[in-house]
Amino acid sequence: MGPTRRELWLLTLLPLGPACAPGVAGSPAEDPAAILALRGYDAVSYFLPGGPRAGDARFELSWGGRAWRFASAGNRAAFAAGPEAYAPRLDGHDPVGVLDGRLVDTDPLVFALLGGRLYLFRDAERRARLIADPGLADRAEARWPDLARLIEPLPRSLPRSLP
Repeated sequence: MGPTRRELWLLTLLPLGPACAPGVAGSPAEDPAAILALRGYDAVSYFLPGGPRAGDARFELSWGGRAWRFASAGNRAAFAAGPEAYAPRLDGHDPVGVLDGRLVDTDPLVFALLGGRLYLFRDAERRARLIADPGLADRAEARWPDLARLIEPLPRSLPRSLP
């Protein structure tokens, strides 16, 4: 039995995957099976005044097996020059879940910037825990390598988004 519709939808929440080796950002045409990262939000915009903005397919590139969309050509260029600086930490998983030894999906509109790093959360309560205890992020980072090894590579035939 294949993945359910919800499982496929949850896969679109994963901005990166350890099986998708980081590489040079390129054209979406180079990787037509890339899955949409951050549900289409502009990764660079999290670091700018006004917070996250929806990306536009006109300003899209592929990196790490994902299609990343940006609100402007400038944001796309910034990401292409240093994607690791803008991509969410912990493969986009909730740090509280990582501490619990679980890979928890996240909402791209529930986020925190800590030490110049982007973290995503399932809900505001989990975000509040990190804000109250910033050391939680470092503990999650330390635990992450063990969990990252458990992620299976995404099949290259998954759709980028569901209708």
